[in-house]
Amino acid sequence: MGIVETMMGILVSLCFFGVLICKRLVRQYAQDPLRQNERDKDFAANMLFFSKWLLFLGVFFTISYVVYYTVKGSLWQAHLQDWLDLIFRWLHIIFGIAWIGASFYFVFLENSLNRNNNVRDELAGNLWAIHGGGFYYLEKFKAAPKSIPKHLHWFKYEAYFTWLTGTCLLTVVYYFDAESFLINPEITNMTPVIGVMIGVSSIVFSYVFYELLSKPAMLQPKRRPLFFAIMFVYLAIVGYGLSLVFNPRAAYIHLGAIMGTMMAGNVFFCIIPAQKEMVFAAKEGREPDVSLGIRASYRSYHNNYFTLPVLFIMISNHFPSTFGHQNNILILALLCLAGAGIKHYHNQWERGESNKWVVPLSIAFILSAIYITAPMSRDELLNAEKVSFSEIHPIIQQRCSPCHAKNCTDDVYIVAQKGIIFDTPELIVQHKDKILNFAVINKTMPQGNKTRITQEERDQLEKWIIQGAKLD
Repeated sequence: MGIVETMMGILVSLCFFGVLICKRLVRQYAQDPLRQNERDKDFAANMLFFSKWLLFLGVFFTISYVVYYTVKGSLWQAHLQDWLDLIFRWLHIIFGIAWIGASFYFVFLENSLNRNNNVRDELAGNLWAIHGGGFYYLEKFKAAPKSIPKHLHWFKYEAYFTWLTGTCLLTVVYYFDAESFLINPEITNMTPVIGVMIGVSSIVFSYVFYELLSKPAMLQPKRRPLFFAIMFVYLAIVGYGLSLVFNPRAAYIHLGAIMGTMMAGNVFFCIIPAQKEMVFAAKEGREPDVSLGIRASYRSYHNNYFTLPVLFIMISNHFPSTFGHQNNILILALLCLAGAGIKHYHNQWERGESNKWVVPLSIAFILSAIYITAPMSRDELLNAEKVSFSEIHPIIQQRCSPCHAKNCTDDVYIVAQKGIIFDTPELIVQHKDKILNFAVINKTMPQGNKTRITQEERDQLEKWIIQGAKLD
């Protein structure tokens, strides 16, 4: 059984098993007279919601597998996989924009509230705003209003569907085609199944580590620097470990998946339960559990600083000079520190505070990454033994042309990637800089070294390009 069949079987089984559990819980809660309070009704409603989505996903993956098995080995296999990649990537971006946009907006509200000028006793603050041709007036209550409105909007599904579509995208791109995108034979000879198990385990284990570390004592303002230092070192170690066994691009994406899972888990397990506690307490006429609200505020604080590093990782696969560099984890660490620093400055600026060192330090991190990834002079190759076009042409045809030709012969890519074609000598010369950057310096092409290019062949390409990329 192949990796696709294994993954589909696990996903479908989990979905349908989840549907049975959720529906059983809904029936039990509906029949139990002791479970008719607001809290239990909300739980049952959530289980019903999850059962519908798990059923949808189970049917979707079942149909996907049937279609995949039908077209397996034909041109339609790569075509449909490409469309699944497009659809889930599109949805992931849409939900991600909605989630992060809402997060940024509410952080702005919290930092910009008028807390002193003519504020009623029950309010924590208010804000006047103008947008889209209209005026808006917002109020934040210190606890809860005297009566809970019937129509109360919850900001939670943006996070859930961002994580869900991201998980589907990770599965379609890196797990279904693990031999091309997850595993690099130059790094390791592990099987695709072992690679997928390592990838999933890294996400699960990292989330457990984060939860164990996020104890109330560690989240106090005085210990925040220590908490973030431990998490930074932990993620750097995990990233380095993944880079030793995975394709560098896959190592980056898995770090993004780890942080994204922590963020979504914060919403599902901490932030939303705290908000529900406030609603239940108001309806039951009692004081809410303050500890839940404090815990949720800390987790929201974490999510706020995760956003810019995660956004960078989402777009990093378009920039091989980062993930393809020999010091790729150092570069990622520098850019994550820069992103977190810029977000910290933005938060302070909205609160009317300032720190003159944050922005220069963040810029220094970015400049350091630019300097590290800068190409090194290879003038000594000018006097090396001359390499002719006739020597490198077979290398291009055998190692590069399967994915970069008018009529591609690769079993996955049926269209030339990024429109780069090597069908003629003139086209090869035209794209010599890209060959140098991707195939020689960063070694990110061929993708996953699918065509088994050797280091000697990369060296030949480098000499030919440095020596002028001549056709004679």
